[in-house]
Amino acid sequence: MTLKLYDTYRRSLCDFEPITPGKVGIYACGPTVYDYAHIGNLRTYVFEDILRRVLEFKGFSVEHVVNITDMGHLTSDGDTGEDKMEKGSRKAGESAWDIAERFTDAFKSDLNNLNILEPTTWCRATDHIPEQIADIGKIEAKGFTYKTSDGIYFDTSKLDSYGYLARLDKEGLAEGARVDVGEKHSLTDFALWKFSPMDDQRQMEWESPWGVGFPGWHIECSAMAVKYLGEKFDIHCGGKDHIPVHHSNEIAQSEVCHGTTLANFWLHGYFLETDSSKMSKSSGEFLRVQTLVDREYDPLAYRYLCLTAHYRSDLKFTWESLDSASIALGRLRSAFYSWDDASDVDPDFLMRFSEQVERDLNTATALAVVWEMAKSDLDSSVRKATLLEMDRVLGLDLANWEPIVETIPEEILLLVESRRLARQEKNWPLADDLRDQIVGAGYELDDSAAGTSVRRKG
Repeated sequence: MTLKLYDTYRRSLCDFEPITPGKVGIYACGPTVYDYAHIGNLRTYVFEDILRRVLEFKGFSVEHVVNITDMGHLTSDGDTGEDKMEKGSRKAGESAWDIAERFTDAFKSDLNNLNILEPTTWCRATDHIPEQIADIGKIEAKGFTYKTSDGIYFDTSKLDSYGYLARLDKEGLAEGARVDVGEKHSLTDFALWKFSPMDDQRQMEWESPWGVGFPGWHIECSAMAVKYLGEKFDIHCGGKDHIPVHHSNEIAQSEVCHGTTLANFWLHGYFLETDSSKMSKSSGEFLRVQTLVDREYDPLAYRYLCLTAHYRSDLKFTWESLDSASIALGRLRSAFYSWDDASDVDPDFLMRFSEQVERDLNTATALAVVWEMAKSDLDSSVRKATLLEMDRVLGLDLANWEPIVETIPEEILLLVESRRLARQEKNWPLADDLRDQIVGAGYELDDSAAGTSVRRKG
């Protein structure tokens, strides 16, 4: 089956064919390292990891590039507000360089905990200032810039195709604008280079043909993507919040610099929601991977939860949904561990699984195939071999899991035995009450024909 991916630029599901046969180049927008990543951010990286794993599953060699934004990202997409790195530096009482290093390490640790494959190339914005200055120079030479008192701006009115990715109504935006654009000619114009304030010494600033300052956020990604993957590469990824501004601006810069839309496919992951709002650092609940660990959840339970929804649909996060994912993952692990050593793969189940993940990375329906196979009457050695192949895409690291041998406290065992007797006597209210006591103490029960097993949550 041909891999089909939804291209945001074309607004359609398209057959994927790489530019270079057998090889795929992916650029994924990385973190701005002024703070920890939250699990909403990390859902996007899980989706991108599934994309890479599917491509490798199909035999492609993948060059996967992820940037580290360690400077020049203002608190507003409209090029206003304070630089996030400077703000984070002041909050932490450390240099901007030190917090960039600390939060980069924390981000990489989060990826590792979620079994997300490390990119083939990491690139830091601060290591690529010359490339960004060079691209700004090309844009200027072609007449697409103007200067204000605070920087060099891209004139979007001169590019007829500007905003096509987001299907922006530029005239409607202008008519409905309720913000002060300052010296910008248009609401959609964006900074290529920002001048350092005259009365404020920045920690991160560089000399340029336009004066001392720092690059705009958008130019870093297009400059580094081209450096490592070429002027036109296969896939550019990010969150759906990047569509109207960041990715639209990347495309605009690339159209002027190189005459390309930068990537053949633009893929976007959707939000993780808590209650009625998307998770963000400014929202009420900022959940990190470490938050899950502190609550004794295995981070891979969160990965499993992400797999239960299509990457192009918002996912509602609740502790109950994470509990369900944790239980499901535990059962899959236990089954896999109990099966005989792997033998031959079942071709029918593997083909059905492949059909789902190759239909725009549909992990939710692929999981249904996984469970059907796991509960089938196939020899357990065949089930193990087949699930091993499927896990190359799912990334649940089943082959390396072993049950934790733990001592269950005597008082919990007594509650379990009392519940068994209550069930035997069909005293369901008492059985339910005992179960609530066991769960409230931090343990999970798994009832089966063979009896009841108990384990600590997580």
